[in-house]
Amino acid sequence: MNKKIKKYFPLKKYSQNFLINQKLIEEIVNFINPKVEQTLVEIGPGLGALTKPICNIVDELIVIEIDPVVLSCLKQFSFYSQLRVFCQDALNFNYLNLFYNKNKLIRIFGNLPYNIATSLLFCFFKKNNIIYDMNFMLQKEVAKRLVASPGRKSYGRLSIISQYYYNIKIIFDALSVNFRPIPKVDSAFVHFQPYKKRPYFTYNVNVLSYITNLAFQKRRKILRHSLKSIVSEKVLLKLDIDPKLRAENVSVLQYCQLSNYIINNNILKK
Repeated sequence: MNKKIKKYFPLKKYSQNFLINQKLIEEIVNFINPKVEQTLVEIGPGLGALTKPICNIVDELIVIEIDPVVLSCLKQFSFYSQLRVFCQDALNFNYLNLFYNKNKLIRIFGNLPYNIATSLLFCFFKKNNIIYDMNFMLQKEVAKRLVASPGRKSYGRLSIISQYYYNIKIIFDALSVNFRPIPKVDSAFVHFQPYKKRPYFTYNVNVLSYITNLAFQKRRKILRHSLKSIVSEKVLLKLDIDPKLRAENVSVLQYCQLSNYIINNNILKK
């Protein structure tokens, strides 16, 4: 390894924890199974743990990295010539423009920084119509929230909005010792696949987001209290939703039904 890379110190402000376990790296690359003709985007390539083996398979890899020092380290590798580099915040990147330029659905992957992982996911959810799939290493607690079902402590707004857009699976867990510097928490590798036929529907996902935000702000309260500003107990019963349930006991389908009722009856505009 180049001496300059050895001397590179990950920055806390970017939540940089680099994957070092070669076996896990191989498992990730094998699972992603990249193809030459695909549009592949890596968020935060770091020191190239995934970048290098992916570049051994494809001719071009698009990388988005906010840290210019990391990019200067990558320049020392021969695979750098295969990279299309964007030194910017992944939250502000124009993914739609990339989709139009390539005229192909985008495959996004990476070891997401803990500090912006949830914000990035919500950003990608809004762009799900241009995404082929996503594969991310995430904080394990975030992964558990993504796949949580009603009644679980980890079930919340992130679970609902995520599952509205994607079929999500935890592929494997990754202990903290597989990263440098060693983080205080474990991670999980998670696969996001847009539905071919979406099992849930709402006319406006912003209304769904608003309702779930209202419900989970007061998650210890029952629905007839937490949602009383927008719907009555009578409406909840009409929709076959028990008013005595707490937010974490209501399914994605039920939240969508409630969202559509509110939209159809212009409740938020009154």
